[in-house]
Amino acid sequence: DSSHPSSHPPPATDGAAGANATDNANASLVNGKMQDGNMENSQNKAKQQDGAAAMEMQPLKSAEGGEGDDKDKKKSNMHKKEKSVLQGKLTKLAVQIGKAGLVMSAITVIILVLYFAIDTFVVNKKQWLPECTPVYVQYFVKFFIIGVTVLVVAVPEGLPLAVTISLAYSVKKMMRDNNLVRHLDACETMGNATAICSDKTGTLTTNRMTVVQAYVGDVHYKEIPDPDSIPAKTMELLVNAIAINSAYTTKILPPEKEGGLPRQVGNKTECGLLGFVLDLKQDYEPVRSLIPEEKLYKVYTFNSVRKSMSTVIKMPDGSFRMYSKGASEIVLKKCSRILNAAGEPRIFRPRDRDEMVKKVIEPMACDGLRTICVAFRDFPSSPEPDWDNENDILSDLTCICVVGIEDPVRPEVPEAIRKCQRAGITVRMVTGDNINTARAIAIKCGIIHPGEDFLCLEGKEFNRRIRNEKGEIEQERIDKIWPKLRVLARSSPTDKHTLVKGIIDSTQVEQRQVVAVTGDGTNDGPALKKADVGFAMGIAGTDVAKEASDIILTDDNFTSIVKAVMWGRNVYDSISKFLQFQLTVNVVAVIVAFTGACITQVS
Repeated sequence: DSSHPSSHPPPATDGAAGANATDNANASLVNGKMQDGNMENSQNKAKQQDGAAAMEMQPLKSAEGGEGDDKDKKKSNMHKKEKSVLQGKLTKLAVQIGKAGLVMSAITVIILVLYFAIDTFVVNKKQWLPECTPVYVQYFVKFFIIGVTVLVVAVPEGLPLAVTISLAYSVKKMMRDNNLVRHLDACETMGNATAICSDKTGTLTTNRMTVVQAYVGDVHYKEIPDPDSIPAKTMELLVNAIAINSAYTTKILPPEKEGGLPRQVGNKTECGLLGFVLDLKQDYEPVRSLIPEEKLYKVYTFNSVRKSMSTVIKMPDGSFRMYSKGASEIVLKKCSRILNAAGEPRIFRPRDRDEMVKKVIEPMACDGLRTICVAFRDFPSSPEPDWDNENDILSDLTCICVVGIEDPVRPEVPEAIRKCQRAGITVRMVTGDNINTARAIAIKCGIIHPGEDFLCLEGKEFNRRIRNEKGEIEQERIDKIWPKLRVLARSSPTDKHTLVKGIIDSTQVEQRQVVAVTGDGTNDGPALKKADVGFAMGIAGTDVAKEASDIILTDDNFTSIVKAVMWGRNVYDSISKFLQFQLTVNVVAVIVAFTGACITQVS
């Protein structure tokens, strides 16, 4: 059983793997009914093990095509459905023109035949003699040929070529705008886009933790402080505390490409702190080389109970110093002093702490920042402290500073989103982040504006609203939600897929919604595949995301999406110009051929 692809439901974080597992399961059904019972067992087992995850994966299963025989039918349907919007419209047009041409040519033939018959047999009263039959047949063949001529003239044979040329041209131009198009028709589908569902981390934001605010020496700096404004003592403590009290595997390396951003290796939050040291024109490497990892006296690693990490070192005079960092509300509770503007410790009472939470920490959190407190404590050399008594050790600390770390919004995003909204495209954010951060970032990006009527939902709530009592997804329920939904937080890959599918299948609006999805992670795979156009990030994106996508943004820049829409609409303009020219020619030709044939009997 365990070898069977579906015996354990895939974790909610990895949608692509989930889709594949279900696909394999379906494939195995086609291969032989022998595995049927096996599959049933494993499905039931899976459901018992983890009802929630099994339920999460349900919608994908139905979306990927049902059991055995259905699968082939679905396959043939898939190819029909895969036509892009423009191809659909043009095919319809070509069929209409074809029908019109056929009607015209049929009328032409009928008129010619009747005209000939009446003229010959009624007006001139000739008899149909058997020896004349070949001559008459020759006439009728001639009439038929004229009919075919009219039909040929009517059909715009240049249309597919014109479309392809204009697409190819746009693709070449899009390459200059950092859009690598993997599927030609994605280009013009983009011109039709009415909705973009975007991932947050790495797409709207840079996925680089950076310190943007700090509280040092009794001053709350809203941006990185000037190194000179910080006392030398405080600065030295701060650099040491950050350099020593973080994993030595965490580093900031020079950029791979010229003009790129420095590479962050290891824990992103620690990278943010190390970046803060570099922003203060200091360097953490000398400190680490002076006190290599093996010289650290004791390390209390970070865990979810402590919510902090501490490292003890032995000073040259034999005394000990401990550096701590962690979630600000936890570490501040253990602080009894704080460094003042001169770099000297002063008493830090509980009421000072409450004031600090209100004035510093809460405002930082409302800006969508993570707050981290850095502190230290000195111990005498004798008697040596009891290192195992953690509660005593982790108390009576001196706070050095509190920093606010953000995953910054890409600078070009707000403008790009404004352009999208002006062009009639709704941008929605779908993220795994918590709802407050997501809302803060959505406001920064301009996805939501205060005072508007919109919904911000968490994945759990979204699932509760769209499923009926049996836990099945209902389209009517999705239709009630999606028009107002702007932010979907704490969402699993399945939720992304469900939302995209729900918007595409919606019949609420007379024109079908055309949905683009942007993503960079493996978890965006199912949604990228389902969408009309999938955008993947070229630099930060995983290979899974790139494989599932239609267009790759080679510079990871959200603005390139606006460019893609522009070129997509350009394709439309080019084609409508071509149609105007082509149809003028065709209509005139058909009329000339028709009247000519009817009046002079030669075309």
